[in-house]
Amino acid sequence: MPSSAPPEAGLSRRPFAIIFGVSLATALGNTGLISVLPAIGRSIGIPDPMVAAIFSLSAVLWAVSSPWWARASDRRGRKPLMMVGLSGFMVSMALCGLVVSAGLRHLAAPLVIFILFLLARALFGLFGAAANPATQAYVAERTPPEKRTQAMASLAGAFGLGTVIGPFLAPLFIYPVIGLAGPLFTFALIAAAMLFVVWRYLPETPVAPEARRPRRPVVAGAPKEKPMWRDPRVTPFLIYGFIVATCQTAQAQTLGFLIIDKLSMSPAQAQYFIAIAMMFGAVAGLLAQWGLIRMFQMTPRQLLRWGVAVAALGNVIVAVAPDYYIVVAGYAISSLGFGFARPGFTAGSSIAVSIEEQARVAGAIAAVNGINVVLAPFFVWLYQHIAPAPFLLNAALTLAMLVYCFRNAQLRNADPEPASREAAAIATLEKRDEGGV
Repeated sequence: MPSSAPPEAGLSRRPFAIIFGVSLATALGNTGLISVLPAIGRSIGIPDPMVAAIFSLSAVLWAVSSPWWARASDRRGRKPLMMVGLSGFMVSMALCGLVVSAGLRHLAAPLVIFILFLLARALFGLFGAAANPATQAYVAERTPPEKRTQAMASLAGAFGLGTVIGPFLAPLFIYPVIGLAGPLFTFALIAAAMLFVVWRYLPETPVAPEARRPRRPVVAGAPKEKPMWRDPRVTPFLIYGFIVATCQTAQAQTLGFLIIDKLSMSPAQAQYFIAIAMMFGAVAGLLAQWGLIRMFQMTPRQLLRWGVAVAALGNVIVAVAPDYYIVVAGYAISSLGFGFARPGFTAGSSIAVSIEEQARVAGAIAAVNGINVVLAPFFVWLYQHIAPAPFLLNAALTLAMLVYCFRNAQLRNADPEPASREAAAIATLEKRDEGGV
C-alpha cells in the first residue's frame, strides 16, 4: 500500500485541491476539444464520422495502458504517475494544435491531417492514462468506506466543472491568427502549469516495501491473479460503467453536429451555441455531484438507479426536440443523470474491493471510461442517417441498465456495510503498521 496513513485520517484540503486540479485540467481540455472538434472537422473537410474516430486509437491505448499504469502507481507512488499523465496530456494537446493549424491552412490533404491528428491524440491515450488511476487511488486509500461515495462524487465534480469551463473557454481561445487551434495550445499551457503545481506542492507519497514486490509468491503452475474485469465483485459495475460512459460520450460527440444542423449555421457561427449547450449540461452534472448527492446523502445503489433513469428521460427529449432550446434542456437532464451514475459505479466498485486493491480497480474504471469512445463514430454515422436514432438508442441502453440494477445482486447491494471486508482490511493494515502483523 503506498501510504501507511489510515483512511480514517482523511485527506487534507490542500492535497485534495491539487488532485482535483489534475482532474480538472484534463477534463476542461478534453471537453473543450470535443466542443470545437465538429467545427475543426468541417472547416478542414474531414467527414463527421472520422472526426469522432479521432479519439478511437487514443481510447484503445487508454484502456490497454490504464491497468498497467495502475500497477505502476503501486510500485512508484501516486505523484510520479500523475506527473506522467499530465505530461502526456500536455504534449499530445500541443501536437494536436500543430496538426490543426496545418489543416486549417490546407498544408496537407484532409486524410493526412486526420491520420496525424489521430496519432497526436494517441499520445494522450498512452501516457495520459497514468494520472486517472493514481488520483482515484490517492483519494480512495485515504477515505473510509462510509465517506467514499461523497469523496468520489467530489472528485468526479472535477470532470463536471471541467465540462463547464472547457466549452466556455474554448471559443475565447480562438485567436485571430491561430484560429481554431488556439484552444488546443492554451489547454497544453494549462496542463504545464498544473504539472508544476503537482511537482512542487503535492506531498510525496511514500511507497511501502510491500508494494514493490509481488503480493503473492510466484510459483510455477500457480493460478494467476484475475484481472479486475473478471472479478465477480467488480464486473457488474464495469458493465454498467461501460454502457453509461458510452451513452454519455456518444451524446456529447453527436451534440455539436446536431446543433450545427438545427441552427443551419456555419461551424464557426454555431460554436457559441454548442458551448452554451455543453455548459448547461455540465452545470446539471455539477448540481448532481456537488449538490443533490450531498444534500440527500445518496448511496451508490441510489445513484446507480436514479442516474440511468434520468439519463434515459433526457435522451428521449433530445431525440424529439423540435428546436435548439429543447435540445439544451434534454441535454441538461441527461447530464444530471450521468452526474449521478458515474460516481455511483465508481464508488460502488471501490467499496466492493479491499483497500489494497484500490489502484487496480481504479485502473479498470479508467479503462472503461476510455474504451467506450471507440463506439462514438458509430453513433455519429447513425445520426447522419437517422437523426433521432443515437439518442433513442441511448435511452434504450440506459433503461436496460436500470433493469440490470434491480436484477444483479452486486448492484442491488452496492452500499457500504459496517462489517464489510473493507473494514477488516483497514483493521489489518492498522495492526501491521503497529507491528502486530
